[in-house]
Amino acid sequence: MRILALLFALCWSADALAARTPFQARCEDTIPRTSTTLIARQAGYVVDNSKSYHQLTGLKGPEEQRGFVLGLTRTESHVTIDSTGAILRDRDSGFECLAPQIVVRLWYSPITVYIGREFGPGTCPYREILKHEMRHVKLYTDHMLQVERSVRAALAQRFGDKPMYAPRGQSNAMLGREIDVRWIPYIKAELARVEPEHAAIDSLEEYSRLSKVCEGAVQSIIGPAPRGRPRK
Repeated sequence: MRILALLFALCWSADALAARTPFQARCEDTIPRTSTTLIARQAGYVVDNSKSYHQLTGLKGPEEQRGFVLGLTRTESHVTIDSTGAILRDRDSGFECLAPQIVVRLWYSPITVYIGREFGPGTCPYREILKHEMRHVKLYTDHMLQVERSVRAALAQRFGDKPMYAPRGQSNAMLGREIDVRWIPYIKAELARVEPEHAAIDSLEEYSRLSKVCEGAVQSIIGPAPRGRPRK
């Protein structure tokens, strides 16, 4: 019954609006218009030179235990969605309309760029490892801008400036379910789409290049890689 009510409400809010009822006209003309706002923040990055390359190898995960991790870039993405809105009820039809005011916030935790402490600031290996890690930083910041554009467009297409309709007493719950079931997973998936691009930066060719930079200075510090390839 709840699913049928939801489907009926969605149909009414779209198809039936072509010929507005007096209630629909009252909703659209008297309550504030629906709005969606997206706020994306960039928190910048910090460089951490306090951990050894052995510790960074452990942070990278079990799949990296056969090699060395010289540098590592870490962050976490976050999304919150807040919603409010005016509601107008119609006694005759048993429906109500809601004009959602939706605010989406996207941000990264401050990006941390780790460089093994064996590679001191100002040295050639430090500069090369940092240059590599900054490609990851740029990818994160560029991707956030892409996500912001795609999510903003998707929200505008879905909600526009029209109210939502639902059986009386159900509009807030319906909107909450849509946010939880559709929008939070969708935005998280959009944020995660960047991970294959990070993997492409960490290619075998790039690992090989970094192991040979600075006239062998990296290998002179870490020694031969144990049955694996040197990592960033």
